Amino acid sequence: MLVSGLAAVALLGTLGNTTAVARTGHPAVTTCPPRLADTATCYSGQDAAGAYYTIAVPTRWNGSLVVHAHGGPDLGDSSDPARSGDDLERWAVMVDEGYAWVGSSYRRGGYGTRMAAADTENARRLFVSEFGRPARTYVHGQSWGGDVAAKVAETYGTRPGAYDGALLTSGVLGGGSRGYDYRVDLRVVYQYYCRNHPRPSEPRYPLWQGLRAGSTMTNEGLRARLEECTGYSSDPADRTASQQRNLDDILAVTRVPERSLESHLRFATFTFRDIVSKRLGGRNPFGNRGVVYTGSHDDKALNDGVERFTADPTAHRDLSYDSDLTGRVSLPVLTLHAIGDPTAFVEHEAAYRATLLGAGRAGNLVQTFTTETEHSALSDSEYANSMAALDTWVRSGRKPGARSVAASCGAYDRTYGSGCFYDVDFRPSSYASAVRPRPGGLAWPAMTARQEKAWSRIEGVGIAP
Repeated sequence: MLVSGLAAVALLGTLGNTTAVARTGHPAVTTCPPRLADTATCYSGQDAAGAYYTIAVPTRWNGSLVVHAHGGPDLGDSSDPARSGDDLERWAVMVDEGYAWVGSSYRRGGYGTRMAAADTENARRLFVSEFGRPARTYVHGQSWGGDVAAKVAETYGTRPGAYDGALLTSGVLGGGSRGYDYRVDLRVVYQYYCRNHPRPSEPRYPLWQGLRAGSTMTNEGLRARLEECTGYSSDPADRTASQQRNLDDILAVTRVPERSLESHLRFATFTFRDIVSKRLGGRNPFGNRGVVYTGSHDDKALNDGVERFTADPTAHRDLSYDSDLTGRVSLPVLTLHAIGDPTAFVEHEAAYRATLLGAGRAGNLVQTFTTETEHSALSDSEYANSMAALDTWVRSGRKPGARSVAASCGAYDRTYGSGCFYDVDFRPSSYASAVRPRPGGLAWPAMTARQEKAWSRIEGVGIAP
């Protein structure tokens, strides 16, 4: 039953330069995804900051809550009312397992990790205001949402009764200041070979912008240019010799999987434009000076001819403050990552472990890996098993090992039948083995707790909500 007589709007603490606002009105009963139609009651609403959210409470609620942070980021100007409902459908396995669930669509699209973390925390508080405090609360993040959830754990996880643990799946855990360097490399290497983004006849702009602010290019237009240069979506037998060589060189140099080439180029085009033009006032947070590109048919020509640039120090600082992790997490954190993830390379897990090691908090981390080759959706059996392993760790105080987590998956696979694919002996190579490091970019954390504290005193630091 919903709690009545609550204040319509309450201000919460701040996260950097982002203020979380509690709520406006009460959530309304809405239609659950078909999978949950007979086993849960669902609610939706919009908070005072403008973020839409969705809640699900199972009929047989186990008393605990999962607070979900979605990936992306989406690039719309406002909150997407459908996003949190779509996320609930995708993560219905957690409700199947008896957990209540709440997810925010965030107050706007576009980049902003601290904003997304504040909206995620606000969703938790909304749930508590309506349904009371859960027995235990877990934050879950997927993809970029893994970075968001890790930021939630660091920022709000020290508050008594807020969060008890974190599950990070397929996470972009290298943070923003280093986590997109391979896409910077893709952007410049692609242009070196293809010279059609922009074309010689089009207005020029520095490639760190991703795309000039006034461009009307669409996803379809970008796809056509990629096909024109590399024939990537064509049968290899139908590619010209020039297309095949361009494709071979781009893939070899950037180490981007062929099947995800288009999606990475989209990010390095449209999301980079959002970061630079909308979030950083046109300042450049990216650099590639000192990077030596190898693997092409002519590395010397490539390194002599590729566009080079240096990050604006304040832009790099603001992106780092917004999205990098300090590793100062005091909660149990369990991660799940496919070894063959083509989007968030598994080496992000090496960066995260190094981050926690650097902060002296590695004892709070357990990492698990599977032989899957997907990013967006792993096995439901593994998700259910991961939640159970994290919950057992929190309740018992006994830290599991990767082997014991894997061993318990079979019980959940008897319910979901989606498979258990753990590789308990796998350890990812260093982040630098997959993403060419920038000078000075080998030490972790990328942002220390001391830097975060100092930067937080600078007016306007970070990315505005």
